[in-house]
Amino acid sequence: MCNFKFYKYFIIILSVLGCQKNTKNIIEIAKPNILFILVDDLGYHDLGVTGSTYYETPNVDKLANEGMIFTQGYAASQVCSPSRASIMTGKFTARHGITDWIGAKTGEDWRTKNHYDKLLPADYVHVLPQNDITIAEAFKISGYKTFFAGKWHLGGKGSYPEDHGFDINIAGIDAGSPRGGFFSPWNNPKLENKKKGENLTMRLAQETASFIEKHKDSVFFAFLSFYAVHAPIQTTESKWAKYRNKADSMGIAESGYKMERVLPIRQVQDNPVYGGLVETMDDAVGVVLKALKDNGLDKNTIVVFTSDNGGVASGDHYATSNLPLRGGKGYQWEGGIREPFFIKVPWLKHAGASTGFPVINTDFYPTLLDLANVPLNPEQHKDGISLKPLLEGNNLEVNRPLYWHYPHYGNQGGEPTSIIQKEGWKLIHYWEDGHEELYKLPSTEEDDLNVLSKNSEIAIEMSGELLSWLIEVGAKYPEKDIQYDSLKAQKRYSNIVNQKWTSLERARFDVLSKDFQPNDNWWKSKLTED
Repeated sequence: MCNFKFYKYFIIILSVLGCQKNTKNIIEIAKPNILFILVDDLGYHDLGVTGSTYYETPNVDKLANEGMIFTQGYAASQVCSPSRASIMTGKFTARHGITDWIGAKTGEDWRTKNHYDKLLPADYVHVLPQNDITIAEAFKISGYKTFFAGKWHLGGKGSYPEDHGFDINIAGIDAGSPRGGFFSPWNNPKLENKKKGENLTMRLAQETASFIEKHKDSVFFAFLSFYAVHAPIQTTESKWAKYRNKADSMGIAESGYKMERVLPIRQVQDNPVYGGLVETMDDAVGVVLKALKDNGLDKNTIVVFTSDNGGVASGDHYATSNLPLRGGKGYQWEGGIREPFFIKVPWLKHAGASTGFPVINTDFYPTLLDLANVPLNPEQHKDGISLKPLLEGNNLEVNRPLYWHYPHYGNQGGEPTSIIQKEGWKLIHYWEDGHEELYKLPSTEEDDLNVLSKNSEIAIEMSGELLSWLIEVGAKYPEKDIQYDSLKAQKRYSNIVNQKWTSLERARFDVLSKDFQPNDNWWKSKLTED
């Protein structure tokens, strides 16, 4: 594998040299810096700029309005590791093989979850493949200093950021959530504890800002990957109080949930702890954007902002609502895969522009290479296209299908599915029984506007195309569980409806009560006062 990767490096180096030799103008153009901001589990409607009236995100809103907003921007998966691998490789999940979050149970081990599902989830690749040339490696080969800070979740030792093209790795380990929580002391071998009560999100931003200042006279590719706003949802008492009072002033709904197919799902944005977590993320974005400006780099740094999957409306901490989009993290509907998707290129006049052209996070790889005048490598980023024409205000004459493959059950209620989206249509194939749903986009799917019965010919064509593509890329599939017990499955569902739903409603009012207190030091945030 090492020899194969060296060969691919060699091909890219030859391409770079050839480009520099034959295209004099490219050499004369200063290479832009790249700042890529990835937020964990941030829903499409978790920002002011995308419609939230509860969460306050002035820094991200400003960034979005200074760049281009892609209103149909998608993550390549409804959960984290597959989506992140797609950003790094430019490939859809079925192609690179990481189809579930790394650490999820598969096969017969799934039975230990006692979910009593009909299928046993498919196996998946557990580390970012070494044979792939990541986006970081592509920039490193082209002379960029590469930096990573935050959540990695693409493998353990031997498959850390520094093993995939990043010169510097701050806090990137195998964990999918912040071990020890969002306030120091945390338990991360790649991030020193400096001060009790220090906020993790702000620390990652400060580390990134420090890198920017140190390397202001060179070119860099900086990837800031927040652990926020993933669980555990934690904030300070002051931010909780701000959003608790705001929820009260907006009017607290009598009920905050309804039943989705498998689990209750949140219907309102009124969790004050999550509100504080989102605002802290926004504060941190402000820190790094200020660092660019203070160091005179805001005019020659491309900034990307996105999320890895939908907001957590069901399962985990039931933190937010993605309405009017249906579902959320783990789900096959729009709420699970449609994301905030912003690109700011300072020298292009696209401030405030938006486009409904369907894009996906595999497109970041070729787009950023193209904008930086680095040769594209289509054999690597096979499932991405350059969005440079759109950013320059031109049309993009591309009619391509988008594919998702999730042969697993989500912790949040998602089902084993595969999806094809093409020409304004979205077809979902369900692996439990083979039934399908067809939607005409743009659609929120909230009203379950399945139009398959009226468009059967389109559905048949798209289904055939989807299944053929899955075979072509060697996709893995779930298998029937011969031990499936429908009575046990029904009992679990009844318990969810009659007990879990009630407990969630009670917990929602608890966190909104005036005397709410999670513990005596507010998740360690008050340790700074000791």
